Amino acid sequence: MATLEDTLTAKRTPLYHLHQANQPDATGWQHLGGYAIKVEQDEAQGASACGLTDLSALTRVGLRGKKAATILSEYYYQLPAAPNQALRQEDGSLVAKLSASEYLLLGSFADDGERISRDELAWQAESEGAYLLPRQDTHAWLALTGAHASDVMAKLCGVDLSPKAFAPGHVAQTSVARASAIIINASHDDLSCLYLLVDSASTCYFWPILLDAMQEFEGKELSIMALRHHHPA
Repeated sequence: MATLEDTLTAKRTPLYHLHQANQPDATGWQHLGGYAIKVEQDEAQGASACGLTDLSALTRVGLRGKKAATILSEYYYQLPAAPNQALRQEDGSLVAKLSASEYLLLGSFADDGERISRDELAWQAESEGAYLLPRQDTHAWLALTGAHASDVMAKLCGVDLSPKAFAPGHVAQTSVARASAIIINASHDDLSCLYLLVDSASTCYFWPILLDAMQEFEGKELSIMALRHHHPA
């Protein structure tokens, strides 16, 4: 029989059970967005080498329609000039333009995505010209970091994601390991970073494939806190 405590269970990422199996001891874990993450002392350095992080606990939402750009501008978001481009906001959140009338918003590390979550509630009242896309439910959010990020992706994706061909702010909607994915170059300062938005149902398929491709470069799984150490805002 369901209890009140059951109904208040925090939202988990699609990889929650896999993470729990790998790290069953919750002692010393931090929490972000209702998802337990373990902090290792050397993880910040790992992010600069070759790391894979599950960011699915952070807020993400899509907005589509002829008035989508107008609505976002009214809420003080800076918009990319053309499709398949992304622009980081002053608060550290990211806005990606996927088509002439569709946008993807990724939450900031600074406020754990609170701004986008708050605005999403307001946009639910918009009845004309734009509608929300439930990216929190449909897409997991992964981050591949480090100098070898593009080398790892070269094993799995036919698109040239090298820094010279795929600069920061570029977006690719393509196939990775024979499955659809949205790839965003979210590199900044001294950290190379590729965001991967993949179908939630396929996340447990993607995760081990990425880890396997990283073995050549001594890559490893990192916590959200490790990436947050390098993240702007």
